Amino acid sequence: MKDFLLFLINQLVDQPDAVQIDEESLETETIYKLKLAKEDMGKVIGKEGKIIHALRTLLKVRAIKEGKMARLEILEG
Repeated sequence: MKDFLLFLINQLVDQPDAVQIDEESLETETIYKLKLAKEDMGKVIGKEGKIIHALRTLLKVRAIKEGKMARLEILEG
C-alpha cells in the first residue's frame, strides 16, 4: 500500500526524490506519514483540499479491499 501511495504522490510533485512516507502500524490501523518539499505541499493538498481528500479516499478503499484500515497524514518538514 505504501508503494501505491508513493506512485500516486510522485505523479503530482515536482521533486519526487523529496517524497518520504513513513508507516506506523497500530492495532486497528496503519498510519502513513507523508513528508515532502514545501514547494510541493500545495500540489498535494490542492484547492480546498480536494487532492488530499481524493488520495485519502483511494487509500481507504484500497485498505478496505485488503480488510484493513489506513490513514494518511501530511507532516511539515
